[in-house]
Amino acid sequence: MAVTATTPATRPHAAGSRTGSRTGAAAVTAALVLLVAALAVVDITQGTAAVGPAEVWKALTGRAASGDASVVVASRLPRMTAGLLVGAALGIAGAALQAVSRNVLAAPDTLAVNAGSYLALGVLMVTGTSLPLLASSGVAFAGALATAAVVLSLSGLGAGTVRLVLAGSALTLGLTSVTEGLILLFPQQTNGLYQWSQGSISQNGFDGVVQMAPVAVAGAAGLLLVARRVDALALGDDAARGLGVPVRGTRITVVVFASLLSAAAVTLAGPIGFVGLCAPALVRPLARRFRPLVRTRTGLPVMGLTGAGLVLGADVLLRAVVPAQTAVAVPTGVVTSLVGAVFLVVMALRAQDSAGVVAPDRMRVPGRAAFLVTTVLLVAVLVGLTVAGVLLGDTKLLLGDVANWTQGRAGQAVSFVLDTRVPRVLAALLAGAALALSGTLVQAVTRNPLAEPGILGVSGGAALGAVLLVTTVQVAGAWSVAAAAFAGAAVTAVLVFGLAARGGFQQTRLVLVGVGVSAAATALISLLIVLTDPFNATKALTWLSGSTYGRTVPDTLPVAAALVLALAVAVARRTELDLLSVDDDTPALLGLRRGPARLGFLVTSVLLTATAVAAAGTIGFVGLVAPHAARALVGRRHVRVVPVAVLLGASLVCAADLLGRTVIAPAQIGAGLMTAVIGTPYFLHLLLRTRR
Repeated sequence: MAVTATTPATRPHAAGSRTGSRTGAAAVTAALVLLVAALAVVDITQGTAAVGPAEVWKALTGRAASGDASVVVASRLPRMTAGLLVGAALGIAGAALQAVSRNVLAAPDTLAVNAGSYLALGVLMVTGTSLPLLASSGVAFAGALATAAVVLSLSGLGAGTVRLVLAGSALTLGLTSVTEGLILLFPQQTNGLYQWSQGSISQNGFDGVVQMAPVAVAGAAGLLLVARRVDALALGDDAARGLGVPVRGTRITVVVFASLLSAAAVTLAGPIGFVGLCAPALVRPLARRFRPLVRTRTGLPVMGLTGAGLVLGADVLLRAVVPAQTAVAVPTGVVTSLVGAVFLVVMALRAQDSAGVVAPDRMRVPGRAAFLVTTVLLVAVLVGLTVAGVLLGDTKLLLGDVANWTQGRAGQAVSFVLDTRVPRVLAALLAGAALALSGTLVQAVTRNPLAEPGILGVSGGAALGAVLLVTTVQVAGAWSVAAAAFAGAAVTAVLVFGLAARGGFQQTRLVLVGVGVSAAATALISLLIVLTDPFNATKALTWLSGSTYGRTVPDTLPVAAALVLALAVAVARRTELDLLSVDDDTPALLGLRRGPARLGFLVTSVLLTATAVAAAGTIGFVGLVAPHAARALVGRRHVRVVPVAVLLGASLVCAADLLGRTVIAPAQIGAGLMTAVIGTPYFLHLLLRTRR
C-alpha cells in the first residue's frame, strides 16, 4: 500500500524532471550553436588582408569589391567551413570511440588513428601516386582503421584504463617515426608533408570541403543509425546481448564509421590533435546534469558542435594572439594539441590508479655464474658492434686502416672517413648507455615498469630545449646544446614527477601526465620547426630523428661526463635503489630518507637523458627495453641490473645507428627512428603479455 500511495506523488516530479532535463539539453545545444556561429563570424574577419565585418557582409551579398570578395570567398569562408567540418567530425568520432570502448581516454589521437592516416598518405606521396582527394581519403581511411583495430585489440575494455593510451602512444611513435623517415629520405616527394601533419584548416577554395563533406556526413549518419545499440553497450556486454544487440558487430561498425570521420578530417586538414578527446570531456559534466545528452543520438550532435567550437576557437585564438603574418604559418593543430595536453594532464590528476596496468617483473634470483656469463657475452657483442660500426658504412674499411689511423699514417680519404665515423659510434654508445641507465633509475624510484624518459616526457622536454637553441642560434656548441637540453628536461621532469608524486607515483597518473607533457613538448617543437627557416627546419628534423650525423668528439663529452657520474652514484647507492624499488615502508624502517634519495636519483636520470638527447637527438624506447631485458636476464638486484642494462642500451643504439647507416647507404636513417621501429613492437608485446 505504501508503494501505491507514493507512486502518484512521484510521477509528476519525475515528469517535471524529465521536462527540465530536455529543456536544459535544448538550451545547451542552442548556446553551443550561438557560440559556434559567433566564432565562425570572428574567424571570417581575421586574416592578413584588411577585410572587416562590413566587407565580409558585402562579399556575402555580392556587393563587395572584387579583391575583398576574392579573399572572403576563396580563403576565409573555406577555412571557416573546414574548421566546422573537421571539428565536428573529430568530436563525433571521439565520442563514438569512447562509448564503444567504455574508455574516457579514447580518441583519434590515443588510438593512433591520425598516425595511421598520416603514414598511409606519406607512403602514397613517396610512391608518386597521384589520386583525387576522395581517393586519398580512402587510403587514409584504410590506415586509420588498421591502427584503430590494433590498439583496441591490445588495450581491451574498461573505463579509465591507461592501457589504451599506452598502446596508442607507442604505435603513434612508431608510425610517426616511419613517416618522418620517409620525409628525410624523400624530401622532394614529401615536400610540405611535415607542415601538413601539424593540422591546418587553411583552404584554397571549396573543393576540398565539398569532396570531404559527404564522407563526414556518411560517417556521422552511420553512427546515428546504430545509436541505440551503442546505448545498449553502455549497460555492459551481457546486458547488451540480453537485449539482442550484436556486441562484436556493433563495435566493429562504430570503429569503421569513426575511422571514416577521422580519415575525412585528416585528408582535409591534416591530423588536428586532441579534439576528439576534449570535446566529449567538455560535454560529459553537462550530460550528468542533463540526462538526454547521455543518449548517443542526442549527445553526438552536441559533441560535434563542441568539436567545431574547439577548432574554430583555437583558430581565432591563434590569429588574435599571434601577428597575422606569423599566424598564417602556424598550424591550428599546434594550438589544439597544447589545449589537449592540458586536458590530458587534468584528467590524469583526477583518474584513479588502474591496478595491473603492467605487472611488475617476476622476482628472479639467477646465480652469479649466469650474471658473469651474461656480462661477458654482452661485452663481446658490444665490442663486435663497435668494430662493425667503425668499419662499415657508405665506405667499407679494414682493421689495418684503423690501425694506421690511430698511428697517424692513414691516407687522407681514410682519415676523413674515420674522423667522422668514430665520433658517431662513440655518440651512439654513450647515448644508449645513458638512456638505459636513466630508465633503470626512473623505474626503480617510481616502481613503475612503464616509466621511461621518452614516455614520461623528459626526452621531449630535452628535445624542446635543444631545438629552441638549434633554431635560434646559428652556431651552438656541444655544452650549450647540453645545457639547453638539461633545462628543458628539468622543467618537464619537475612537472611530471611533481604532479605524479601526489599519491605515490601511481602508474595511471605518472604515465598519463608524462604523455600529456610529451604531447605539449612535441607541439611546441613543431611550432619552432614550422616558424624557422627551411635550413634550420631540416637540421632540427634530422637531429630529432636521433641521428648521430655530424657529431664530433667534443659533442660526446657532456654525456660521457654525466654517464661516469651517474654510474658512480648508481653503484655506490645500489642498496638504496633496491630498497626504493620494493615499497615505501621498507626504506623507512631501515632509516632511509625516501624523499632526498628519490630526488637525487631523479635528478641524475634527468641529467643522463638531457645529455643523451644533446649528443644523439631523440631516441625512444631504449630506457624501457634495456632495464626490462636486464631484469629478465639477471634478476632485480641493481648491482647486476645496472651494468647489464648499460651494456644492452649501448648495444641497441649502436646497432640501430649501424643499420641506419648501412641498410640503404649512402642514404641514412636516424638511430632514433630505428629504435622506435624496434621498440614499438616490444612495447606492444609487453602490453599484450599482461592483457589479461
